[in-house]
Amino acid sequence: MAAPGVAEAVAAPHPAEGAETAEAVELSRALSRLLPGLEADSKPGRRHALEALRRALEEPGPAADPTAFQGPWSRLLLPRLLRCLSDPAEGCRALAVHLLDLGLRRAARPRDALPRLLPALAARLAGPEPARRPPEACEELRLALVQLLGLAVDLCGAALAPHLDDALRALRCSLLDPFAAVRRESCSCAAALAQATPDHFHMQSESLIGPLMQTISHQHWKVRVAAIEATGAAIQFGNGKSVDDVLSHFAQRLFDDVPQVRRAVASVVGGWLLCLRDRYSFFHKLIPLLLSSLNDEVPEVRQLAASLWEDVGLQWQKENEEDLKDKLDFAPPTPPHYPPHERRPVLGCRELVFRNLSKILPALCHDITDWVVGTRVKSAQLLRVLLLHAEDHATQHLEVVLRTLFQACTDEEAAVVQSCTRSAELVGTFVSPEVFLKLILSTLKKTPSASGLLVLASAMRGCPREALQPHLAAVATELAQAHICQASENDLYLERLLLCVQALVSVCHEDCGVASLQLMDVLLTIVALAGATGLRDKAQETMDSLAMVEGVSGCQDLYRKHIGPLLERVTASHLDWTAHSPELLQFSVIVAQSGPALGEALPHVVPTLRACLQPSQDPQMRLKLFSILSTVLLRAADTINSQGQFPSYLETVTKDILAPNLQWHAGRTAAAIRTAAVSCLWALTSSEVLSAEQIRDVQETLMPQVLTTLEEDSKMTRLISCRIINTFLKTSGGMTDPEKLIKIYPELLKRLDDVSNDVRMAAASTLVTWLQCVKGANAKSYYQSSVQYLYRELLVHLDDPERAIQDAILEVLKEGSGLFPDLLVRETEAVIHKHRSATYCEQLLQHVQAVPATQ
Repeated sequence: MAAPGVAEAVAAPHPAEGAETAEAVELSRALSRLLPGLEADSKPGRRHALEALRRALEEPGPAADPTAFQGPWSRLLLPRLLRCLSDPAEGCRALAVHLLDLGLRRAARPRDALPRLLPALAARLAGPEPARRPPEACEELRLALVQLLGLAVDLCGAALAPHLDDALRALRCSLLDPFAAVRRESCSCAAALAQATPDHFHMQSESLIGPLMQTISHQHWKVRVAAIEATGAAIQFGNGKSVDDVLSHFAQRLFDDVPQVRRAVASVVGGWLLCLRDRYSFFHKLIPLLLSSLNDEVPEVRQLAASLWEDVGLQWQKENEEDLKDKLDFAPPTPPHYPPHERRPVLGCRELVFRNLSKILPALCHDITDWVVGTRVKSAQLLRVLLLHAEDHATQHLEVVLRTLFQACTDEEAAVVQSCTRSAELVGTFVSPEVFLKLILSTLKKTPSASGLLVLASAMRGCPREALQPHLAAVATELAQAHICQASENDLYLERLLLCVQALVSVCHEDCGVASLQLMDVLLTIVALAGATGLRDKAQETMDSLAMVEGVSGCQDLYRKHIGPLLERVTASHLDWTAHSPELLQFSVIVAQSGPALGEALPHVVPTLRACLQPSQDPQMRLKLFSILSTVLLRAADTINSQGQFPSYLETVTKDILAPNLQWHAGRTAAAIRTAAVSCLWALTSSEVLSAEQIRDVQETLMPQVLTTLEEDSKMTRLISCRIINTFLKTSGGMTDPEKLIKIYPELLKRLDDVSNDVRMAAASTLVTWLQCVKGANAKSYYQSSVQYLYRELLVHLDDPERAIQDAILEVLKEGSGLFPDLLVRETEAVIHKHRSATYCEQLLQHVQAVPATQ
């Protein structure tokens, strides 16, 4: 039996509906038989009644006719189903939601249900304010309720306006739901609601911004995309002032790992720039967001951003056609030096950037030094895009831009530096070099830095040749100044300095001839100060490039062209040099690398060496110079004596340079210098530059000092000294003063007891030469006692445990046997019985008997 309320509802049609059709009456009676089950005390009973209602509505019949269904739906079914939303049984609530969904879709006038439906949904999703947890505990049911709300928005549209409070109250809570699907559906519903009720939504749109911004960073990327799209609609059809509240959140989404999220940001921001009512007020805030997407790593996102940006520019261009009339009618062609592989933006895009650049730059310059790497990278990329659009209008902001580039080029992140160098190239492309050079060079003059040099190199690289050529000499002269090219020995600084020279050579080509000396000076400094071999090699390659553009065969021709002025500048301060003076390093490079040109510069080189190699000068500096001098003396014909003029400086080299440094002084450093001086002397005497007479002059001057070096602790020094004495003796023959000749052999005899076999062998070889000199002497009797003593000492060494030494001593004795054979035989027979190796003595005696005595 039907409940009284149901019977009355069936018997009396609703006043607003008038007389119902027969189908409606039939449907009302059918429903009236099922509705009482909804009031049952048992859960199965209520569930059974709801399932029966579902079957009744889904089966073909009067319920399929929207007109016939409208009356019973509004009077009978809707109120009771709404009450079922708070049923204790989850299954019953789920069936009630399903039936409400079915009823809304079936009803002829779904908007009639809104006054009762919206408050009920708000009550289930949000509850009484300010409750935080929704009354509906089941997340699947919350999802179904939000979907039901979305269905009402789709079916009723603007009719929701009077009920906007309830809808927004429900969405504010569901947007923060723990269930990701509920949040996603809520975002879609919010976007649809904004579009459906624009005339009323704008008054309450701000209430959704907070929940949406909390959702925009959800862990599920699909939820983030939905939140971005919902925010776009909420601001598009709501209050535009909310743009300020969402900008930072949108900017963070540009760093999202998921391309779809970044694409959504570009799409929404592009839509705002095209359609937002107050977009002109927000251009300077929105343009950076869209332009940042032009550098996205995913091509699809870049293409979308580029397409939207072009649409924005064309639309703004059309809206401001009168203002742009002259620029449109008399538009200049694309500059011939426009960056290759870059498509020039349309006039509207360029004008938009130019007019908003002063508002964009301050924030951008701040972000480019942010502590977050991603922010710095995006900011550096954006700066390049802005400069590409601004073109020559960037001149107005050049000081700020350059200051930013100076700072950003010190970044440890390679991507930041790369973007900044490309930005600096655009500065060179669009800004007059007279302007940017003045600013950059004045900064470098005050505080030279690697970043400043990088900006300068990049700007010059982007500058057209015809524009840079008039300033070539001034730039090269400034770079060659000591306060810039010698400001640091850091390899990074020198590498950036090299980039400046490379930029000038690559841009100006043959024009570099006017500044060849200054560029050579800079390259010389880089080679001298560089610690890395690779950097020196690059500098050498740049020298070759400079030689090529000047039309000479190689860098040695450049040295020949400039060696005079280079040495004049470098040696101007040689009296104040230390081992760490840049000028000393430059001088060393010139001497070592100038090749044949060095022979033309002896008037500069030799006096400098003489002054710097005095014993009072820095020991470390003297060691470096001796090392360089030894190197060139070994190739004297191709270096220091290429013009045959070196022998005229021989007296200066021997008396003023070598002799003072061969004098004995206490200490390891002094010993090292004597070793270096001895090495230099050996290179000189073995270089085939000197004639026999000149070598004898050297012997006359340096033999006493060389003899003292035979006692040095350094094995190398002793060995080289033996070889030098050997060379002296071979050259002099029998022309040496007997008194001086006699003083030599005792020192050589001592070396036969040397700890080094190499030195002993060299001493033995030199003794052979000494005996040959005695043979060539006129008064041999003068040497008899000395030779007899020599025989006696050599016979002792003939018993050496080293076979090689024995053989060498035997050769010495054989060489001297012709001088006084009787003495040698007598000395040999006196010791032969004591020798462990009597064989050598026997060989010696046989040799003496076979060789006639020297007369």
